[in-house]
Amino acid sequence: MNTLLFIEDDDGIRLALRLALEDEGYTVHEAVNGTEGLETFRQHEVDLVLLDLRLPDMSGFDVCRALRSDSIVPIIIITAQTDTYDMVAGLEAGADDYVTKPVVPKELAARIRALLRRVHLQESIPSPRSMKFGDIELRREQGIVLRQGDELSLTKTEYRLLCEFADHAGAVLSRDQLLERVWGYEYLGDSRLVDAHVRRLRLKVEDHPDDPKLIVTVRGIGYRLIS
Repeated sequence: MNTLLFIEDDDGIRLALRLALEDEGYTVHEAVNGTEGLETFRQHEVDLVLLDLRLPDMSGFDVCRALRSDSIVPIIIITAQTDTYDMVAGLEAGADDYVTKPVVPKELAARIRALLRRVHLQESIPSPRSMKFGDIELRREQGIVLRQGDELSLTKTEYRLLCEFADHAGAVLSRDQLLERVWGYEYLGDSRLVDAHVRRLRLKVEDHPDDPKLIVTVRGIGYRLIS
């Protein structure tokens, strides 16, 4: 049974979604603000975090960055339907996915299943292959990435994204292909999800992220890893 942490200050939303997720078989810990959420996360083994970005005591972005500073736990942010800035900023702060309000419980459950399935697949089927491109070394048998010999702190989504690029080095991968292969679904995501994670990955693997030489953009199509 997987354990979720739901950080949300709206009592009605928190209750409704907790009950829906418990019906799906999850154990759900609740927190009404960022401070309580971070403390609850430290006290419990949590498999995934649901995080509202508008919290009363601190920014949800700051909570996301604090979680990311020492954990690769999957994070799904909850944002307003029309607030594109919040969605992009939340992903760039380290979230893996997002849902918009009003939250549809079945859609949220599908996203949670997809994220947890990717985590379990990565952990249960290690690959013996190691690969090098430039000063980046991908050691799949250990599930780590090195840059000039130093281990990089990648989220599970960033790691999966880099593996996908490495497996198809030199080939152009469309955003739709990356959504299907990395996130595990086509219809639930959009290209902004891919673009935000590519930006974060470039910050960690490129010398000059604004002028990338490793993961390059192919205008109108997608991205390509130059090996």
